[in-house]
Amino acid sequence: MSYMLLIIEPAGQRAERTEAQGREVYARMQAFGDALRAQGKLKAVESLEGMNNAVRVSQAPGAARRLDGPFAEAKEMVGGFYLLDGVTREEAIELARQCPAAEWATVEVRGLAPCFDESRA
Repeated sequence: MSYMLLIIEPAGQRAERTEAQGREVYARMQAFGDALRAQGKLKAVESLEGMNNAVRVSQAPGAARRLDGPFAEAKEMVGGFYLLDGVTREEAIELARQCPAAEWATVEVRGLAPCFDESRA
């Protein structure tokens, strides 16, 4: 099965690091991804840009709405992800525990699934 490890980090945390600290953290995350890739468990990995350039779009009845970041109410942001393939739920949880980001952020484990289960129709 496929699982996503979502890195949920405090908003603004990246700006608090020195350049050297940022490079060290990034190198650790890359090494973690390289190890997953070597094991054949990594389908995709990406770091996401901060919220300053993010845009939220909603289509409420009768009116489209666009909200440009940064979002003052946001205390956390999705900073990146690892998309795993061919692992069990227990393996995904263990990999989340091993992820370097678990030291400074929350690593959320989510299974991939259809948004509508046709078997219940």
